[in-house]
Amino acid sequence: MTTVAADYPLADLLWTFVLFFALMAYFWLLITVFGDLFRRRDVSGWGKAAWTVFVIVVPLIGSLTYLITQGRAMADRDVERVAEAKQRADEHIRSVAAPGYRGIDEIARGKELLDRGAISQEEFEQLKRRVLV
Repeated sequence: MTTVAADYPLADLLWTFVLFFALMAYFWLLITVFGDLFRRRDVSGWGKAAWTVFVIVVPLIGSLTYLITQGRAMADRDVERVAEAKQRADEHIRSVAAPGYRGIDEIARGKELLDRGAISQEEFEQLKRRVLV
C-alpha cells in the first residue's frame, strides 16, 4: 500500500505552487493589459482590436510588448485616474459638508452678536433653531 506523500513528493508540491502563482501572475498581467487597453481613449477601435489579437495569439510576448511600449503611459494614466477620482471625492465631500459648516459659522456669529448685546437671547435661540433644522 502506497501513501499519497510517497506518490507526490515535496519538491513536486513546491513546483506546483510555483507554477500556480506564475499562472496567477500571468492572468493578472492580462487583466492589467486589457484593463488599460480598453480604458484608453487615444487608441481607435482598430488599434484596440489589433492589440487584443496580438495579446491573445501570442500571449506572453504580446503582453510584454504592450508593457514595454506603453508602460510609462500606463502609469501616467493610472496617476491621472486616481487624481480625478480624488478630486471628485473631495468635491463631493465639500458639497455635503459645506452646509453644516455654514450653519456652525452662523451660530458662532450669532453668539458673538448675543455677547455684544446686538441681539436678544430669544433671537439667538431662533437663529439656532433655524440653522439646526
